[in-house]
Amino acid sequence: MGSVSSYQTASGKRYRVRYFKPDHTHTDKRGFRTKREAELFLATVETAKAAGTYLDPTLGRVKVNDLGPTWLAAKRATLEPSSFAPLEVAWRLRVQPRWGRVAIADISHSAVKTWVAELNERSGATVVIRTYGVLASILDDAVLDRRLPLNPARGGRMGLPKKTPGRHIYLSHAQVEALAQAAGKHGTLIRVLAYTGLRWGEVAGLRVENVDLQKSRIWVSENAVEVGGTIHVGTPKSHKVRYVPMPRFLRDELAIRMAAMKWGQLVFPTDSGGHMKRVRTSHGSKSWFKTAAIDIGVPTLKIHGLRHTTASLAVQAGANVKALQRMLGHASAAMTLDTYADLFDDDIDAVSRALDHRRAMQLRDLRQTLPPHAGLDEGGVGPLR
Repeated sequence: MGSVSSYQTASGKRYRVRYFKPDHTHTDKRGFRTKREAELFLATVETAKAAGTYLDPTLGRVKVNDLGPTWLAAKRATLEPSSFAPLEVAWRLRVQPRWGRVAIADISHSAVKTWVAELNERSGATVVIRTYGVLASILDDAVLDRRLPLNPARGGRMGLPKKTPGRHIYLSHAQVEALAQAAGKHGTLIRVLAYTGLRWGEVAGLRVENVDLQKSRIWVSENAVEVGGTIHVGTPKSHKVRYVPMPRFLRDELAIRMAAMKWGQLVFPTDSGGHMKRVRTSHGSKSWFKTAAIDIGVPTLKIHGLRHTTASLAVQAGANVKALQRMLGHASAAMTLDTYADLFDDDIDAVSRALDHRRAMQLRDLRQTLPPHAGLDEGGVGPLR
């Protein structure tokens, strides 16, 4: 149990509460104006200790600067370099400068909300959401470590912006071939990207042994992405490997390309035999891809946009959502449907046509069973009058 004692200050009598924390160390809190206030505080401490909900106030004095590096280290260990890099940038450029020197117990919900509003004024939706997420996640860990009772960055309406995805560009078979022709020596690479849905890092890391010509499959098990000018080789996104089908013409084209290649070689290496870096497609770029896209009249096309073409051509060929999910390596069929809902409009129309057909068939059968004087009108709404 704790104790309450008084002491004198220049402003008059004050009260101090002395008590033991759950780890049996001794501490106190002073400055209470009345003995009743001190006794009520002591009672709440003892109740929290008994319920297992006690939080050591001193743990809330730790600064965000002290927790951020630990959080980042945990993320680095679980994320691909390309996924980790934006988080590190958000921490270094936006979270640490604003919150680094602030004790976590001093962070208020309204202060975080104001900060998000300021971010909205100078940054895009993706940057704002990612930056806010870094701070909120660090404070989530603080709650789990019992440094805070609640996360001041969670709950309520933070005013986070909503992402507005741009309209997908879907190339036709003819446009893909035109792009491949315009790309010159990179034509096979264009066809692989457009007909398999491989991400750039996946095609950059593709090796001879991962192309199964007999089964016409590509085994996607390696990812080579550029982060800060350096190529990082690892597993595909979300660490999930997958088989991707190839159309016959593409299999035959790859067979010719790999005829003189050895086991372990990259299928699409640089001139020096290393991994390709991501081709630039920003405005003003004069890369081979940007030049080819302009040549076919689609100047805003991005390399990643060829995955959208894969989805479109696959759906046109009869692929369902589940097959498309597996092909593209999405986490779930729901994600695939959310991303490419517009490609399945024909399915919705087919449902409508099927309902209309089944209704007409059943009402026709019903009219045949009714007596002549008690039929249904043509719309099947009610008895004929």
